[in-house]
Amino acid sequence: MSRAGFNRKTALATLTMVLAAEAADADVLWAIKGPIAAFQHHRGITHSFVGAPFMAAATLAFVWLLYQWRSPTGKPRILRCKLPVRWGYLYWLALLAALSHILLDYTTAYGIRMFAPFDWRWYSWDIVFIVEPVILLALIAGLVFPALFGLINQEIGARGKGPSGRAGAIFALVCLLLVWGYRDFQHRRALHAMNALLYQGAVPLKLAAYPYWVDPFHWHGVVETEVFFQTLPVNSMKPAVDEESQAHIYYKPEETPVTQAAKASYFGRVYLDWAVFPITQTEKLQGAFPGYLVRFQDLRFTYPEDRSSHRLGGWVLLGPDLRVQEEGTSSQKPSIEENP
Repeated sequence: MSRAGFNRKTALATLTMVLAAEAADADVLWAIKGPIAAFQHHRGITHSFVGAPFMAAATLAFVWLLYQWRSPTGKPRILRCKLPVRWGYLYWLALLAALSHILLDYTTAYGIRMFAPFDWRWYSWDIVFIVEPVILLALIAGLVFPALFGLINQEIGARGKGPSGRAGAIFALVCLLLVWGYRDFQHRRALHAMNALLYQGAVPLKLAAYPYWVDPFHWHGVVETEVFFQTLPVNSMKPAVDEESQAHIYYKPEETPVTQAAKASYFGRVYLDWAVFPITQTEKLQGAFPGYLVRFQDLRFTYPEDRSSHRLGGWVLLGPDLRVQEEGTSSQKPSIEENP
């Protein structure tokens, strides 16, 4: 965005926008309090419309400190600028960059709480994979090609006017918008195809389609009915739903005192606040570790090819009296598995 033209109006535009675009991920500091706290606060207030102006201001303050910083010997500032620094304009650039972070996260299936702290609900567009190679290639091309052309111009003695890379940056941003537009079109086709069906004769209460990377026509469909969840592949090119080859039914488990205790735990409350299609599995433990192990998973991320990984899930270990003994995310293991 800076190379698209903003860096022609003030010094430090690129530095400010790069830092502001990443500032929202300062919420990773919650990991100091453990994985569950990190999971609870991830994409929270720093990723909201309320938080963005403050993240932009914090970024600008950091850049101002760098700009004022001189070496102990009194030599010139470490940040040297050819253009004048327009601090008011830089703030609006920082805010724009912070909002771009919110938009990028919104396009994925993980979701974002963009209206926190007034509304803690999660919102997601569900149109691109968490890592989208097509978008990355377009952005990389927007950086690399202008540099190559610049080397060619140096060889032939051509002189550029102003900062380089403007055409490449605009090209990359246009590609990004085109990918989003086409993905959104295919996403709507996938949802329309899913809406036209009954599932095991049941009317869906809720359904969604989640993207694969690269392939804009392949979607991971999830359906919720009164009795079960069903995951199934969706082809948005036709459009058509495959209810046979890779479809999988997850019957909703009976609500028991065990599942209620697990859902009332710290991890259970955090997870159910975030999950869209949550399901639990309960294992009764015997021997040296009597009690219950309740696993949580969100079917959004239970892709057919990756069903066994329990991606972005977690667990709660309960004693025989249903008190919480341990709890954690899928990145951790309960003690009964670490010490079988």
